[in-house]
Amino acid sequence: MSTRQTRYDEDFKRTLVDLYHNDKTQSVLCKEYGVSLTALSRWIKQYSTVETDDGQILTAKQISVLQKRNAQLEEENMILKKRLPSSRHTQATTRCCS
Repeated sequence: MSTRQTRYDEDFKRTLVDLYHNDKTQSVLCKEYGVSLTALSRWIKQYSTVETDDGQILTAKQISVLQKRNAQLEEENMILKKRLPSSRHTQATTRCCS
C-alpha cells in the first residue's frame, strides 16, 4: 500500500481557506474537495490573515518570517553592543596640560 501525496497550488489552498472563513466547515470542505483535515487545518493556519493597527494585512506565514527576521536582527544588535564600550562615562579621559 503506497500513499501518494498530492500537491495543491497556492490558489486552491487560499480558496479553501476563504470558503472556511465564509462559514463552510472543515469537514464539509474536506469531503467536497478531497483534502485531508490535517492539510486543511495547516492551510487555515498558514493563510488566515491578521490586520495590523496601521491597516496592513498579513498572513501567519508572513508573521513567521517577520518574527525570524526580528530575532536575527536582535541577535546582530546584541553582538554589536558587545563590541562597543558600555558607556562613554567609563572611558578614560585625557586632559592636556598647558
